[in-house]
Amino acid sequence: MVSESMPLPAAMVQRARDFSGTPASARPAATVVLLRPADEAFEVYVLRRATTMVFGGVYAFPGGGVDANDRPETIKQDWSRRLGVPQDEARAVVGAAARELFEEAGVLLAGPRQQPDRTVGDVSGPEWEAERAAVQRRELTMTDLLRSRDLLLRDDLLLPWARWITPEFEPRRFDTWFFVALLPQSQTARDVSGEADRTTWISPAAANGLTMLPPTRVMLNDLSAYEGIEGVVAASAGRDAAEPVMPRVELTDGGAVLHLP
Repeated sequence: MVSESMPLPAAMVQRARDFSGTPASARPAATVVLLRPADEAFEVYVLRRATTMVFGGVYAFPGGGVDANDRPETIKQDWSRRLGVPQDEARAVVGAAARELFEEAGVLLAGPRQQPDRTVGDVSGPEWEAERAAVQRRELTMTDLLRSRDLLLRDDLLLPWARWITPEFEPRRFDTWFFVALLPQSQTARDVSGEADRTTWISPAAANGLTMLPPTRVMLNDLSAYEGIEGVVAASAGRDAAEPVMPRVELTDGGAVLHLP
């Protein structure tokens, strides 16, 4: 496989130079790259983390760490193979992806229990917003929310794409699975989490000037190769989200370079 390289921000370079000792454990996490059609191409939904957050000022996708309550009722049987972990862990990662997308963008990947091929419509009303906020505060689990509305998670709408593990020099490390998902009809992505100071829909190519961490940048570079959503969906079937990308940092006189195998 061809290796890619990219320079690192100054703060990351300093952490790499200062690092010594035992690396922190990598916490399981999930990130969702939301797509919508735009003319004959597509756009991705990105948010800029508020300056009060970790990685403040950096553009990212909706996502976060796996929670103890991320246990959807049913998921596809092949998730363990696709994600490279036992089925119970895969269930948690898939549940986290759906929950984080709902929490941070107000998008719900679910459908009626009796019509599993349908997707729930608009979820931006006051009652939905109250329940979304309760999920975000951990007062309500996604499983209980869906059960109360006789809905099931549409995990078939989550397309696994990649898996990244944070370099060892970082004090906070994540084992993150990246998914692609299509914006359901009748739903609207919006800034509801309070964790972002800006959100936007943008084409992968047009995002080149935005400040991003390496996994986000590589994800957009990958998507830039496809002209339409159909190509992305087709390509996801052949993606390996089980084998993690583990970047290697090379310190140089002028800074550091991140090598992506």
